[in-house]
Amino acid sequence: MERGKYLAVLGDCHTPKISGPEGAPVPDNTKLLSGHAANSPAPVWSPDDMKEKNVAATGNESLTAWAGPWGVSFATNLTRGKETGIAEWTEEMFIQIARTGKHQGQANGRPVLPPMPWFNLKELTDADLKAIWAYLKSIRPIKNQVPFPGRRVRQRPAV
Repeated sequence: MERGKYLAVLGDCHTPKISGPEGAPVPDNTKLLSGHAANSPAPVWSPDDMKEKNVAATGNESLTAWAGPWGVSFATNLTRGKETGIAEWTEEMFIQIARTGKHQGQANGRPVLPPMPWFNLKELTDADLKAIWAYLKSIRPIKNQVPFPGRRVRQRPAV
């Protein structure tokens, strides 16, 4: 369980961030691994951002949603909630997500979208992935319906 917690929170992008004491983002541990808040706005991005601002993507204030050439992606609610979390997932599905980069580990599923570095998970052993899974199943459920990812990016208005 401790190994799973260590691996899960290492680079955690699924816990919303808030301003810390010195302004730097810190995890909001009251919303541990609950993903992008259902009522938070999505970030905006335009193809001009790459040329004019030299950015490939932009995130929202809580660092749980990202927009770029792929569209808009939202950090998934990884709590064990039945209605809005991963309660319906199995350990095998979780391992297949890490191995294939496919949504819910389905062979014909959509790709897991950036910035999720699922390809780094491929380097973990099955024992590591099972430890992460055990940790995820141990944390309290948080009801939070994360929006579905969008292929279309809301464009910034022309200046």
